Amino acid sequence: MIQISVDEMKRDLPAFLHRVETGETFVLVKAGKPVAEIMPIISSSINSPAMQLRPFGLCAGEFTVPDDFNAPLPENILAAFEGQ
Repeated sequence: MIQISVDEMKRDLPAFLHRVETGETFVLVKAGKPVAEIMPIISSSINSPAMQLRPFGLCAGEFTVPDDFNAPLPENILAAFEGQ
């Protein structure tokens, strides 16, 4: 990710905004420390492809929940999670 200083952004704000509009993301730094991430906003229009909901049942029948889904994990797997 590209880092830019507050001073750099002040010098040519329209140019940086244009780059954001084209899809770039920047990390804004002040005194060498990151303070903000500047990124494009995804359109909130319900007609945009990003906001369209997937239909129910899209993958129906492709996955079956096993009967032991909520069963406790075996001891060896629990030990591995605990770093033993």
